[in-house]
Amino acid sequence: MKIKRVVAGLSAGVLALGLAACGGSSSGDSAETISIVGFAVPEAANKAIAEEFKKTDEGEGVGFKTSYGASGDQSRAVADGLKADYVHLSVATDVKRLVDADLVDPAWNQGENKGIVSTSVVVLGVREGNPKNIQGWDDLVKPGVGVVTANPASSGAARWNALAAWGHVTENGGTEAEATEFVDQLFANVVSLTNSGRDATTSFLQGNGDVLLAYENEAILAAQQGEGFEYVIPETTMLIENPGAILKDASAPSQDWLDFVLSEEGQKQFALTGFRPVNTAEPGTVDWDAVGLEPGDIEGAPNSEDPFPAVPNLLTLDKNFGGGDWSGVADKLFGTGEDGQSLGIVTEAIAKSGKASE
Repeated sequence: MKIKRVVAGLSAGVLALGLAACGGSSSGDSAETISIVGFAVPEAANKAIAEEFKKTDEGEGVGFKTSYGASGDQSRAVADGLKADYVHLSVATDVKRLVDADLVDPAWNQGENKGIVSTSVVVLGVREGNPKNIQGWDDLVKPGVGVVTANPASSGAARWNALAAWGHVTENGGTEAEATEFVDQLFANVVSLTNSGRDATTSFLQGNGDVLLAYENEAILAAQQGEGFEYVIPETTMLIENPGAILKDASAPSQDWLDFVLSEEGQKQFALTGFRPVNTAEPGTVDWDAVGLEPGDIEGAPNSEDPFPAVPNLLTLDKNFGGGDWSGVADKLFGTGEDGQSLGIVTEAIAKSGKASE
């Protein structure tokens, strides 16, 4: 079953969401401050969660400093000295970099939620009326279809996109050779390869391409901000699992912040900004009672009765790709060729497309 969802459109200017995208911003002077370093996509959610946290006993008087950008770039910046108490990154490998740098405890992902604080699914954004009749992954490799996505070299969002495309083949009976050919064809059709997932959305809204590889929550947030795009949820797609962790030398209220992020109220704010909550027995589904919401509370969702529809074949790292640490696919797909490492299949596909330096 192909699922088509329609949202209103989003102006590029609104994407700033009131906070600096890469530079830091602060909620004001405070005796206690939490420095958040994150990938660009959950900025609005974290801002909403912070407002609720400050209403609690633990959050009273706490200020925030924030920095948002592409997940890989943000992770490298923290490893190189950027101040962070809490990191909210796109992929677990970006947290592992901080573990290797002795900045995050190796047990960061040992809790009930395995370190995951927010989830979404990969969707295919299309133009109004879907003029290219995009119904699923196979339509993206047809001649004349221009694709917009972020670059896996800098963006965790792009890695989820590429893994979903790869899994469309391998998890539906295809061989790795066939999946490699599909990925090659997909990136040959890429017309805009951006630094981050947020930049990809901006590029698409500026008129580039026919299809945007995106998070479902990006489309919902777009509608909430006044404009947006139609999108298709493929029959086979990927559950996006974003990690959050506090650093070893984090400020005093940082653990309380992480606990609040995972609480009913924290996950409620994620849901209200388009993410699928993590406090559910079945990944990708929603326990509405657990977040104190009803389906109609999710503004901007195309179907107010079912804002987070079930995916017929929802792929997950644990079930399909060797575990949540990306060990089964990180080097195979995204290896950079540095330090004797083999060039990954996706990295090579981008190089062959001639777009690696864009």
